[in-house]
Amino acid sequence: MAISSSILFCYLLFSLISNVASSFMYSDDRRDVLFPQILKEEAVTRLDELGKVSDANGYLQRTFMSPASVRAGNLIRQWMEDAGLRTWVDHLGNVHGRVEGLNASAQALLIGSHLDTVVDAGIFDGSLGIITAISALKVLKSTGKLGKLKRPVEVIAFSDEEGVRFQSTFLGSAALAGILPVSALRVSDKSGVTVLDALRENSIDIAEESLLQLKYDPASVWGYIELHIEQGPVLEWVGFPLGVVQGIAGQTRLRVYKVTVRGSQGHAGTVPMSMRQDPMTAAAELIVLLERLCKHPKDFLSYDGRSNGSTLESLSSSLVCTVGEISSWPSASNVIPGEVTFTVDLRAIDDAGRETVLYELSNQLYQICEKRSVSCIVERKHDANAVMCDADLSSQLKSASYAALKRMTGATQHEIPVIMSGAGHDAMAMSHLTKVGMLFVRCRGGISHSPAEHVLDDDVWAAGLAVLAFLETHV
Repeated sequence: MAISSSILFCYLLFSLISNVASSFMYSDDRRDVLFPQILKEEAVTRLDELGKVSDANGYLQRTFMSPASVRAGNLIRQWMEDAGLRTWVDHLGNVHGRVEGLNASAQALLIGSHLDTVVDAGIFDGSLGIITAISALKVLKSTGKLGKLKRPVEVIAFSDEEGVRFQSTFLGSAALAGILPVSALRVSDKSGVTVLDALRENSIDIAEESLLQLKYDPASVWGYIELHIEQGPVLEWVGFPLGVVQGIAGQTRLRVYKVTVRGSQGHAGTVPMSMRQDPMTAAAELIVLLERLCKHPKDFLSYDGRSNGSTLESLSSSLVCTVGEISSWPSASNVIPGEVTFTVDLRAIDDAGRETVLYELSNQLYQICEKRSVSCIVERKHDANAVMCDADLSSQLKSASYAALKRMTGATQHEIPVIMSGAGHDAMAMSHLTKVGMLFVRCRGGISHSPAEHVLDDDVWAAGLAVLAFLETHV
């Protein structure tokens, strides 16, 4: 009897696990209508191929208008043409592929993401959104539906979103949205090459007038959607391959430009500790202060005219701060530095709260510098306000995701997760042009900006089916 009970228990447990596991697995008799050859196998192959296009040996790196970025753009353009799209490269290096559909004068749907990467990147950040969009349109071409779209659809591979080379985020999308200042063309990289120089080196001759002409007419655009890896752990934690983005956190990048000793740098062996004006130890104290402030904002901010209860609650759950770069001069082991520079990346959902934190950080920073007899100069390099995604587009993306997962599994799905994005995206810039919507794809461990970044092949497939469902239903 005990053996029979054990067998029955194992059988029931196996059945339960099988039913749960099958909720996100496809059945063989539905493969043909799910286009796995294009949306899964070819898409994954293209992600791998694009991931090998790099300026570095041994790791992935593509920055604005670098040789690898140009090669990547050419490859993407070939794939766009394979999908039946008319292609071109604009004056800021963005790669476009467009189909006019039944009504070329109708407002266009724009779908985009970025082709540039961080240093030592993963292969999915940015590239997944581009390739998934191209794959979905290729399916429509293969079924004879591409020319029957009710409105034009344009896929855009933005030339710069990460801002690695010029420390200027969203160069590509900001130009199309009309918010990129002409002065951005004169910004230089660490080698003294300007944005203008980088474009001209690649036979793109841009003038101030042509930059202004890049702006799209808002009346010609219906909306913008972007598919992107989540870059966080939520979807994996809840067990869903797709999630709809409610909004994107605001961001401020500071360059603590100079922490300079008032006097000359000194010999490491001869200047007494009590007489030093050391910017390195001052910078260390400032960085630890930043960590404390961002971990425990309530310990620093009070309920006054600058902050209220809701602001403090929002900061407690969304505020993140990072020091990603630090350098010193003259950077010698036996010399007390004369100057230390470090960056601060500060993000929060609440714009007012973010400004409150920056105000408090500045106050504390100058107090520490004064106490240590060093000078501090703070330079704001980049600001982007929080962006809320359009409610209608979000609802449509949710329906498309639901339909895609149901097509894959044949089972009724649970509610599609709705989450906030802590990472910045081109959708932030494009929100100045039109309504925006975003769809996130699960990534293993929430890891991104790393070669360990990974998306399951079936999740690439689900993403492609969701974009396809959106196009079939709403465009």
